[in-house]
Amino acid sequence: MSTGVVSTGGAVYDRGYRPYDGPLGGRRAATTALYRTSLRRAIGLRRPWRQKVAPFVLLTIAVLPAVINVGIAYLTRDSPSPDFSFFTYREYVGVSSALLLFVALVAPDLVCPDRRQRVLPLIFARPVTGADYALAKVGAIFTCVFAFSFLPQVVLYVGHLLVSKGALDYLRANTAVLWQVPVAVALLALFYALLGVAVASLSGRRIVAGATLLGITLVSSTVAAILVDANRVRPGPGHGNPAGLLNILALPLYVRDLVFLGHLSPDSPLSGVTGGGVLAVLCYLAVVLGCAAVLLVRYRSAEL
Repeated sequence: MSTGVVSTGGAVYDRGYRPYDGPLGGRRAATTALYRTSLRRAIGLRRPWRQKVAPFVLLTIAVLPAVINVGIAYLTRDSPSPDFSFFTYREYVGVSSALLLFVALVAPDLVCPDRRQRVLPLIFARPVTGADYALAKVGAIFTCVFAFSFLPQVVLYVGHLLVSKGALDYLRANTAVLWQVPVAVALLALFYALLGVAVASLSGRRIVAGATLLGITLVSSTVAAILVDANRVRPGPGHGNPAGLLNILALPLYVRDLVFLGHLSPDSPLSGVTGGGVLAVLCYLAVVLGCAAVLLVRYRSAEL
């Protein structure tokens, strides 16, 4: 008697499972992996080509003036123009607005999706603490900003060597640059990275976070400029105003001047202010430590 059941052929694959018996990296390895992933995302590696456009366009904007400067100097090395001069290393640190735009685009992209998609508890289920998470994200932005700021300096240095009549003489006369540039660029990159990630950590929407960062920096610079001009007793250098400390974007530039010159630049808004250099360093540290505190509190609560 037929049961009406049609038998079909099939195969059973006994793949089996076995536990992972390789090395366990622990907390440090997990943090390093999160840093590498964030760095690849920041510069668009292993992502669609559209995600690669912004980082490399901004890198081109940051490097192009140095390339043009070196090219003109090299082409006119036999008959130099008296009106031409190289960008100085100090001037080229932090002058490009492309760095701020890069941080405003990338920092929210690294941080906001984790909060919006509620994957932070999953990340902290691994041996990664809130401080490790913040360190990985800040480290990725720091690496990008440092590279984007340091590469033009390398171009300028090579250009000086090509144009100068004696490369060895130039090296001996500019040994200080070999430590001043990395230190100044690192301080700038640390400031931008902490500020960008701290602001982005407070929102789950990338557009809101990026606009907030640009708004904070641009409004502070505008207000500071208005107050400095309104309270200036006499025009010209040497008659600064403490209101220049309100300009958040200028704080790493004041510290840059201290690294290169040992004092504030004569055309600085703080020039002539008693203890202006000390005040600039204190305000810089206040912003850096304040942003670090925001990140620790923000991701400590997420960890719990």
